[in-house]
Amino acid sequence: MVNQEIYDKVILKFNELYASKPEAVAYAPGRIEVLGNHTDYNEGYVFSAAIDKGTFFAASLAEDDKVEIFALDMNESWSGTLAEVSKIEEGATWANYPLGTFAWLFNGKPATAMKGFKAVLGGNVPLGAGLSSSASLEMATALALQKLYGTSYGRTELAKIGQKAEHTYAGCPCGLLDQASSMYGVEGGLVKSDFRTNEFESVTLGPLVAFMMVKSNAKHALVDGAYASRRQACEDAAKYFAGVLRKPVTHLRDVTMAEWVLYRGGLPETTAKRAVHPIGEDERVLQGAELLAKGDVKSFGALMYDSHESSRNWFENSCEELDAIVDAAKAIPEVYGARLSGGGFGGSCCLLVDPTAADKISTQIKKEYKAKFGDEPECSLIRPSAGASLL
Repeated sequence: MVNQEIYDKVILKFNELYASKPEAVAYAPGRIEVLGNHTDYNEGYVFSAAIDKGTFFAASLAEDDKVEIFALDMNESWSGTLAEVSKIEEGATWANYPLGTFAWLFNGKPATAMKGFKAVLGGNVPLGAGLSSSASLEMATALALQKLYGTSYGRTELAKIGQKAEHTYAGCPCGLLDQASSMYGVEGGLVKSDFRTNEFESVTLGPLVAFMMVKSNAKHALVDGAYASRRQACEDAAKYFAGVLRKPVTHLRDVTMAEWVLYRGGLPETTAKRAVHPIGEDERVLQGAELLAKGDVKSFGALMYDSHESSRNWFENSCEELDAIVDAAKAIPEVYGARLSGGGFGGSCCLLVDPTAADKISTQIKKEYKAKFGDEPECSLIRPSAGASLL
């Protein structure tokens, strides 16, 4: 089993707290976003992969209406009755993710006549690294509680339940990318997502390459308004293009780069800059799919570099630390591509690498980063892994 040591700790803690074995245990991985940045809520395309780090959620039904959740990583618990399940404004705010997921399994509010549950969660997705520890927790929660309560949602529906939890309990208006990547991950391959049709396709990457995540020490937070403002700009731009293009436009997915060039003059400068990023990303994902079909991973990597430049110059969701990592990567022949991963504004970079040169790559990037910022980033080799499952 992947991450056996953490599983063992979760089960041991459950036995210690509740003097029994859990009735349901689920595991869900974090994810890396490989290509297609901020395209999910624009109904576009994304390449992503589930990673070999994730979250376990072990649970049993309670005898009464009490809910109790213990977070191994925080060494902290939340408890309350079913009637008290609601957004936590301060204190144990980590509990918003499992509580929100639980609530939306029952259309936003569990019935107080139901039994509650007791649970232990634990994982190894680095917090604040842009690897979607939150979606990992939501999907593990959803699968375990679905078994306990006998609901029958499909994988895409469970992903949407996690997304609702993120919107309403955590306060982040995310797209469906993180939850879908965690659910639909495939061993040794990428997930190509179409967020208009919610179709998820497995794409082979090949054994000669892997990913390296380089976690900057820049603070990563998406709920401070920066994410929401980018999303609003995309929605404003879509409305504008719907009015000037002689075709149906509901999202930026419907706008081509050529049309942006021709009609951008009617938009405020900042809105135009924000809009071109997801438009270009959609085109890069489709081009990337063609390259991978030919086995051309080096040209695919070049698209990752282009993606980061678009983030840096147009969407402005990069930062000095992420830019330094990508610039250092460009000088290393065994790195084929690099870009920020996830929402941006800190967090991690995703590098497409020759895994046999992992030590060399890590050493060089740490050296250059330390020379600039005085500390070292965390580098870890990651292989695409299978998606969420009930154990």
